[in-house]
Amino acid sequence: MKFDTVIMGGGLAGLISGIYLSQQGQRCAIVSSGQSALHFSSGSFNLLNRLPDGQPVTRPLAAIEKLIQVSQAHPYAKLGRENFESLSHQAEQFFRNIDIPMYGSVEKNHYRITPMGIMRPTWLTATDFVISYEEDRLPWKKVALFNVSGFLDFFSAFLIEEFACLGTTCEVHTLDLPNLGRIQKNPTELRSIHIARVLDKLSNRNYLIGNLKEQSADCDVILLPACIGLEQADIVPYLSEKVEKPVLLLPTLPPSTVGIRIQRFLYHHFLSLGGTYMLGDSIQSGTMKGGRIQEVYSQNHQDISFSANHFILATGNYFSQGIIASKEHVYEPVFDLDVAYQTDRQQWYNPILFKKQDYQEFGVITNRNFQGIYKGERISNLYVAGAVLEGFNPIHEGSGGGVSILTALHVANLILNT
Repeated sequence: MKFDTVIMGGGLAGLISGIYLSQQGQRCAIVSSGQSALHFSSGSFNLLNRLPDGQPVTRPLAAIEKLIQVSQAHPYAKLGRENFESLSHQAEQFFRNIDIPMYGSVEKNHYRITPMGIMRPTWLTATDFVISYEEDRLPWKKVALFNVSGFLDFFSAFLIEEFACLGTTCEVHTLDLPNLGRIQKNPTELRSIHIARVLDKLSNRNYLIGNLKEQSADCDVILLPACIGLEQADIVPYLSEKVEKPVLLLPTLPPSTVGIRIQRFLYHHFLSLGGTYMLGDSIQSGTMKGGRIQEVYSQNHQDISFSANHFILATGNYFSQGIIASKEHVYEPVFDLDVAYQTDRQQWYNPILFKKQDYQEFGVITNRNFQGIYKGERISNLYVAGAVLEGFNPIHEGSGGGVSILTALHVANLILNT
């Protein structure tokens, strides 16, 4: 099978690079083993919340020079300040162009709310979600907070307490949804996607609208757990119109309804551009000659090869086995690319769970053009993007989404300019 570019990995980095290349007329294939980290998304993408030394970041553009000085292996350092800025603007425009509306700008972080009610800085947030441009307050005095009866992945008590610290009063209500009992197998097995399948049905809309309208008369805004809109992206604006009051969402524990929706949207958009998406398959090996990948082979297609002018490795981190940690070392399983990691296993982690964990920074080594390195030599037509890269700590820095998006667009630009 012959393509212009073969992309290994169907998560955020793989889909964005595939869509962008396809928009420019390339024939692309994405080979994806299955579920990506988008299924655990909060509805926001972080760009840079903290520097490696823990210093908080409010304005990413103002902080990027300092990051480059202290962390030369960081993907943002390889991009450089000018590329970091231009790619951030390109990413914001990319989402607008494919009709995924987002709040946010590279100029200044805004604040999202975690499932526990804590304010956290971020770059881009889906427009249906609660945000604030100030860290210590919300834009409302009183909110109507609704939960679904039996839904345990949404913590009203935490939200009430945290909102009070931000100067906002919560009035809590419970929705007893019709037809919910028959999909709840036991008292603890009720997830956001189960509820969304009920709430998204047209037959339940009037019930929901009536309850929201009746119980929120003296409140400024209605807040719901993000367990709606799995299939229909416009359902929240629809509710706002019918209730005649703003309706917004708060994130829940995974699985993420909005993350799954974004994944599906990107997937279908890629297909609409003529892309080939092979779900439930994974690239196992490749042949190399003269410093170039000639073809790759997948688990399902075995001796039927995928050949291309360019290849992108966007297989993710430990979660999706883009890199694998054994007791002795960390390795990349497809091409055995060079990987940066500490040889002393005791230095991989901090026993204090919420401290910085060094194993998060392990990943595939690349040159400044994000070309993969094999035994010290670059592979000229193999580019690496996203969470599989070395040199950044997505949790400690709050940079995971930004690294995936910016490096995906960057390697796509490099391919198009080759």
